[in-house]
Amino acid sequence: MNSLPSSAEHAATPGATRIVKGACPHDCPDTCALEYHVADGKLIDVKGSATHSVTGGVLCTKVAKYPLRTYHPTRIKTPLKRVGAKGEGKFVPISWDEALSTIASKFKSIIAKHGAEAILPYSYAGNMGILQYASMDRRFFHALGASQLDRTICSSAGAAGLQITLGARLGTDVEAFAHSEAIILWGTNPITSNLHLWSRCQEAKRRGAKLIAIDPYRSLSAEKCHQWLAIKPGTDAALALAMMHVLIRDDLLDHEYIAKHTLGFAELKTRVAEWTPERAAAICGIPANEIEALAALYGGTKKAAIRLNYGMQRHGGGGMAVRTVACLPALTGAWTEASGGLLLSSSGAYPMNTAYLERPDLMPRDANGKPPRMVNMCAIGDALYVTSPSRGGRTESGWGWGLAAEQQNPIPLPASPLKGEEPTPIHALFVYNSNPAAVAPDGNKVLAGLAREDLFTVVHDIFVTDTARYADIVLPATTQPEHDDIHRSYGHYDIVLNRRAIEPVGESLANTELFRRLAKLIGLKDPCLSESDESMIAHAFDWNHPTLAGQAFDSLERDGFLRLNYPKKDGFITPFLNGSFGTPSGKCEFYSEALAKRGLDPLPNYTPPHESDECDLANEYPLSLNTPPARNFMNSTFANIEELAKPHGAPTLQIHPNDAARRGIANEARVKVWNRRGEMKLAAKITTDTREGVATILWGHWRDHPGAEGFVNDLTSQALTDFGQGATFYDCRIEVEIA
Repeated sequence: MNSLPSSAEHAATPGATRIVKGACPHDCPDTCALEYHVADGKLIDVKGSATHSVTGGVLCTKVAKYPLRTYHPTRIKTPLKRVGAKGEGKFVPISWDEALSTIASKFKSIIAKHGAEAILPYSYAGNMGILQYASMDRRFFHALGASQLDRTICSSAGAAGLQITLGARLGTDVEAFAHSEAIILWGTNPITSNLHLWSRCQEAKRRGAKLIAIDPYRSLSAEKCHQWLAIKPGTDAALALAMMHVLIRDDLLDHEYIAKHTLGFAELKTRVAEWTPERAAAICGIPANEIEALAALYGGTKKAAIRLNYGMQRHGGGGMAVRTVACLPALTGAWTEASGGLLLSSSGAYPMNTAYLERPDLMPRDANGKPPRMVNMCAIGDALYVTSPSRGGRTESGWGWGLAAEQQNPIPLPASPLKGEEPTPIHALFVYNSNPAAVAPDGNKVLAGLAREDLFTVVHDIFVTDTARYADIVLPATTQPEHDDIHRSYGHYDIVLNRRAIEPVGESLANTELFRRLAKLIGLKDPCLSESDESMIAHAFDWNHPTLAGQAFDSLERDGFLRLNYPKKDGFITPFLNGSFGTPSGKCEFYSEALAKRGLDPLPNYTPPHESDECDLANEYPLSLNTPPARNFMNSTFANIEELAKPHGAPTLQIHPNDAARRGIANEARVKVWNRRGEMKLAAKITTDTREGVATILWGHWRDHPGAEGFVNDLTSQALTDFGQGATFYDCRIEVEIA
């Protein structure tokens, strides 16, 4: 591989604009190729690359206004030290020397007294760059011997469902959707969260394709589809099983593909025989005749594409739901067409050098060879609640309300997030690339943990977020135009390079440089802890892997992006055209021996939500809460930028007219939304956009947003999914009344 060029800025004529190639860092499948427009050392504009076929010169509303984020007046520009109470948000500026020496001294003291497992990193996808997301940070905490973080808050259930069924996180080429004859948007709102897929859906629609949206909420995308199927939350697998019933009953199958490239068809046929449309209709709330029509549409063409998204796997049976839906393309042979199949994630396509980047071998092992403990990030509220070995951390209602549903549901639910009879409490929390006070479930417990006086908290971020308000030390982070990085995507098949376009604003540091400096100060000696960003970029991927055969870094540097080598049809990547599934059998596994060996159901099935319509909680809390993202926010990112937040106004509770009438609620009335975990007060919006029995709050606002009291994630549960131990944000029961 050729050597990398320097990222240093080239001299430019004063006032002249130069263009630097970049990559969008946010948690979106589009991973757009960017062009930073810079004049006199300042970022003046960000545009989408016109030469990148996926981006096509178009950016979402959020990223198109990126200079507002980089130069926002409330941006942190220097390290800060807390001088008020935790949560009060009062800080004074300090030097980097003081900040880092304070952290190093505190960490050394905690390790000496409690052991390194008392330190926990907390991060996720606030920056999706490979270096900023997972490189020097992981090396640092591994070498330190800190507790590991199980990063499950977004996609782990769906990833496990795909892995079991298809053996890989691969799917339909996003650009091929433009040529589909039928598109099912299943639990996704691409106008908000996958804009460049939506443009392909619109193109397919103009060519005559039929678009169907399956969602409890009539999203902006669902409004523009031919049909909206208002499914009950968490019942997607029941619908998919009934579709399979119809496909097999009416022989809408590709028998050759099934024979060559699938395993367990006979067992699947027996299983779905009992899943009639009528049975599924009673569970999922979609009339049987509409299920029949959906299955007929899907089975009527191999050019039928399903776009799944992660919302539909955020309930107790989420992993099984994704597994069940993922069986559909193999039955009809849709994988034989570039514009057929299914897309949830393409992140498994990349030949990542993960072990090189993260260096898990640096972790110490105990006498039994075990590495430091793993703490599930979805249970951070309970994990922080443990303050002494004698106290443990168990409240009167267990490890989080909602777990009583275990009696109605065979899914094993989480025990203590801190393993052991006498678990070592977390005494230091280091937060970066995340904002747990806003994004983590069961928010009241999270805030109670963050408020502990014996918890030393460090936050590395761009703004004083809801979490940073509780920090002892706050460190200024760079935005994307201020550092180098390299990106993969979970929505397409391109590597995208990001080059530093401007000098860091104020005293901001990238994640990589921060952890290099901290490692040196603490005295960690491994040479990998001083490796440069350029070197890590060079080694992020295996350039000898077949998917990069014949490719060179020079072309990535020149164009800003590079497409992987995968089998193609009609010019589009078609990963399972000839089978080649990554499962143990090499086939799409309707029957999974791996699940059977674990004592789990080896066939697709329906697993009810923890807080289903049938559970005892439904009598006390008859409504399901749905919390999809607001259009101008990316989780909690961008919500503090007035130009993006203003169009949304204050959060509202969207409630169906029938549900409102039963409670005497008028439009715009102030209402209280509550369950045993928390409550929220906000204005009601009566609308048929949310199905009866489901209340919807678009989320992304920060906790201090005017017009609302309380916070949406104060209502959600720490209960986990069946596969992947993921978050169950959309598995939540509530009641509503006039405030």
